Amino acid sequence: MSSVVDHLKPYPPKDVSATLVERARRLVPVLQEREAAADAARQVPVETIQDFADAGFFRILQPKRHGGYELPLSVYCDVARTLAEGCMSSAWVYGVIAVHNWQLALFDDRAAQDVWGENSDVRISSSYMPVGKVTPVEGGYRLSGRWAFSSGSAHCDWVILGAVVPGAGPDAPREPRNFLVPRSDYALVDVWDVMGLRATGSNDVVVDDAFVPDYRTIREDDMFALECPGHAVNRGSLYRMPFAQIFNRTVSTTSLGALRRAATTFVGAMREKRATYTGERLARDTTIQHVVAEVERTLDEMTLVLDRDVAELGARAASGEWPMLRRAELGFSTTATVSRCVAEIDKLMTFSGGKAIYRGNPIQRAFLDIHCARAHVANNPYPYGRNLGAMYFGFDADCADI
Repeated sequence: MSSVVDHLKPYPPKDVSATLVERARRLVPVLQEREAAADAARQVPVETIQDFADAGFFRILQPKRHGGYELPLSVYCDVARTLAEGCMSSAWVYGVIAVHNWQLALFDDRAAQDVWGENSDVRISSSYMPVGKVTPVEGGYRLSGRWAFSSGSAHCDWVILGAVVPGAGPDAPREPRNFLVPRSDYALVDVWDVMGLRATGSNDVVVDDAFVPDYRTIREDDMFALECPGHAVNRGSLYRMPFAQIFNRTVSTTSLGALRRAATTFVGAMREKRATYTGERLARDTTIQHVVAEVERTLDEMTLVLDRDVAELGARAASGEWPMLRRAELGFSTTATVSRCVAEIDKLMTFSGGKAIYRGNPIQRAFLDIHCARAHVANNPYPYGRNLGAMYFGFDADCADI
């Protein structure tokens, strides 16, 4: 990795933010070279994960007290967006693994000690689907179940899983929680064979009656209310942001990088390409010119909005002011991103011609990857849009995902 990045000390220099983004930029051609093999293997290569670790990417949101850099959210998003220009699957895996180092800071610090006490490089995957069976017992819970879509799970030694704790009685409220489970207590099932984001290795996780101590769980209501056990020791404003505002950007930002690569590839291919029957340069086709203009302007707009929103999240975390309407607006802003990327990549695919249907074509790959990203529940804009629209009419907020 020394040919791509230099070594980072445990605590980085003042210009570390720019250094990390530059390292991501230098990895783009490396990821492009590995993309076909990663796609075929349905896994991000071990070498890529090691490159990310050596570059310091997984430490961006990790608490300083556990060997991380605790940098602004903007650095995390910039790295994800840049890596996606090389390989969206690899960038996706970076994003979801790195965000768990942020979430672990919200847990009781004993959980972080369990994970990072001996090695601050230990990685965590997740599946937040609330499908687990939970039985309260003394000191914690017994957890069983099967969870899907755990991206990058083969490269991780812990997993965060969603489940609902049953109420004490028939009318008692049920309590959604996240459960932190070590690799010794779960199995991975290789089921990931999909049309896009193939290299994310988002396989199933199976847990069979594992004991999870109470301190290795966190209430979703506490993450929403910004009243988490980890705040007792992780006092930086980085950890005073709503979970959904962070995680939803994890699964939307990479589509911007993939669309940027596709747009650049499209323009490069069309510069000298000629129509089959007329011989005219396609670059002179006014429809294609208009499509390129639309895609470029949409990319510019979405990038500006992402940068603005991320800056605002940081400012609100520092001030502690989180009006519910603005949370809903910021939530809809990110969940609508991938749908807009779908519309733009569809235009590029439509005008890419017959060669784009061959496997391995970079525009086709972006087309498939972005469409798969849209299938993620956090990238479905309709519930968020309905909620925000209802709030504009004066109705109460549905607070589940903002």
